[in-house]
Amino acid sequence: MNVARLAAVDAAQAARVLSEVREATLSGQRARIAPRPVIEQSWGRMLRSGVDPDRDFRSGLLASEEVLRRREESPLRHVLPVLREGLLSVADVAQHIMVVADADGRVLWREGSPSVLRKADGLGFELGADWREDVVGTNGVGTPAVVRRPVQVFAGEHFVRSHTSWTCTGAPITDPRDGRLIGVVDVSGPLETMHPATLAWVDAVAKLAEARLRELHVTALERLRTVAAPVLARLDGRALVVDEDGWAAAVTGMPYLRRVTLPKSLAPGRRWLPALGSCAVEPLAGGWLLRADDEPPPACATRLVLDLARPGRCKVTVSASAGSWSRELSNRHAELLFLLAEQPGGRGAADLAEDLFGDPSRTVTVRAEMSRIRRYLGGLLEHRPYRISQAAEVEVLLPGDPRDLLPRSTAPAVERRRAAMAGARPTPGTPAP
Repeated sequence: MNVARLAAVDAAQAARVLSEVREATLSGQRARIAPRPVIEQSWGRMLRSGVDPDRDFRSGLLASEEVLRRREESPLRHVLPVLREGLLSVADVAQHIMVVADADGRVLWREGSPSVLRKADGLGFELGADWREDVVGTNGVGTPAVVRRPVQVFAGEHFVRSHTSWTCTGAPITDPRDGRLIGVVDVSGPLETMHPATLAWVDAVAKLAEARLRELHVTALERLRTVAAPVLARLDGRALVVDEDGWAAAVTGMPYLRRVTLPKSLAPGRRWLPALGSCAVEPLAGGWLLRADDEPPPACATRLVLDLARPGRCKVTVSASAGSWSRELSNRHAELLFLLAEQPGGRGAADLAEDLFGDPSRTVTVRAEMSRIRRYLGGLLEHRPYRISQAAEVEVLLPGDPRDLLPRSTAPAVERRRAAMAGARPTPGTPAP
């Protein structure tokens, strides 16, 4: 069923059809029209997590001071002009509002039609509200954050009954430096004001915002490069200057590294980094000077935790004697690290291609992705065959329900693992069996 086209022609009829589909599906009956896959999967997550479709749950709003603090710290503040220019002029005329939420699903900005803003207040869609999917059900802020792609939620497609008079369209905004989710932009309003083109419109503006963040990052690296040039010119040996996120601005005495994985809280002094080994770390305006030792780094105990317990928020954490760091993972990198954790003896490129795609010939794709993973795992990722270093202690945290294991993955090996898990379901966040 093309919900957007039906709603554009007859919003009332679309609302009735969606209501019938919702009531039948949530009562365990077979609906005469199947819900869209993205909605059906979201409803399944809600039922498994215990969200009550008949209860309008509202978590406490953030204090105004906390909203201001989050605004000041969020990279989204840099792209508000792009979002406003791209969305507000049309949204206001069309009786919609623009909502911008951070990666935690907290509403940080709301602008647009005053009458629609008042209606949003009645739904609890206010500044500081928590609009995560597992808090308020299927919606245009929380669901795009989980599936990491634009989603339009029409009327009865909302999981919570009190939201079914509403339509929202959201798109995730990711940090172009590392792919980390930084927030969601959403256009919302009553069903009768919805347009079929809204999904493509919101997605295009979100991509413009990401392009603007990319431009700002390039400009910042260029500024850091001017600071780095005279510093590196005076040094012997291996050294590089990176920004606060580890992106290289300048290098001397060594092959160029695009990025170095840094601990979450880096401080001056001697540190061990995966790509460089033992380093002297010195602060620079806008970044760090890393002076690598010439001798091989000493062996040290390392622990790697692959956290797959939260759908859509996979990450890897590495802990060693010199500190720890974490990195949020793309779906593909989470798949690959999971497969390697499942096979401590290692897998060849053809084996991984078979596991991922059911096609052992797709080794070029596998090798390219493994090269990208090696940029942040360094020597912890070995090759010939690919494997996680046996010197590292590896732990995998799995979700409580097999269906929530890498829910966006269609890799045959992941699907087999879900099936194997179906008979024994550990509690969320517990180590893998």
